[in-house]
Amino acid sequence: MNELQVDNLHVAIGDQQIVRGLGLTVPRGEVHAIMGPNGSGKSTLAKVMAGHPDYQVTKGKITMDGEDVLGMEADQRARKGLFLAFQYPSEIPGVTIANFLRAALQARLPEGEELEATEYYAKLYEKMELLGMDRSFTSRAVNEGFSGGEKKRTEILQLAMLEPKYAVLDETDSGLDIDALKVVARGVNTMRGPGLGVLLITHYQRLLNYIVPDHVHVMVAGRIVRSGGKELALELEERGYDWARESAGEMAVTR
Repeated sequence: MNELQVDNLHVAIGDQQIVRGLGLTVPRGEVHAIMGPNGSGKSTLAKVMAGHPDYQVTKGKITMDGEDVLGMEADQRARKGLFLAFQYPSEIPGVTIANFLRAALQARLPEGEELEATEYYAKLYEKMELLGMDRSFTSRAVNEGFSGGEKKRTEILQLAMLEPKYAVLDETDSGLDIDALKVVARGVNTMRGPGLGVLLITHYQRLLNYIVPDHVHVMVAGRIVRSGGKELALELEERGYDWARESAGEMAVTR
């Protein structure tokens, strides 16, 4: 099955349990949004999916197209088609964007096969134009001295170039003004299609005005407490996370 599936996931860091029995399925071709307050475990989920070593999975599993993700090294997950856009992208001094992306694409090719330079740069410039990025960006070190908006555009450029099967976008709207948000959203929307499943992690409904999700999930205290259509995000914006907590408690009582 072409889907990214999280089944009864429990995650701890040290003695602290952060994710508590989370279940989620993101099929390719759909955009799912996870909303939740600070400390709910949203970014922990993203990091565990990507293979961050500081987090311990104590129970449950994550599969991608039926394959066990947790049994893979981080680079293997990426080669298999899982992409993570970080909330706080790291700087990589001395490595230009052009060389970074070229190395990432080269790593996916069979041994002995070389990336064709002309085709690579044609594709790179096409994607940069889509995101409103000047070509001079290709000679800048990855994220070094970048504004918040420039860092997020660079992340989306990586997404566009690598063409993964599943993209987890962790707080992509963090630190963006409205113009930068629109540019990033346009890039994501251009890539929507049957070959890509997207998991958007966000605090705020505003991002979902521009990247309209197929499904919205509310995460509180390490688990999904409500799921619904795009209208759920509007209801959450109006009523707040206390409403989500209370309604989750009511649901538990009636079960």
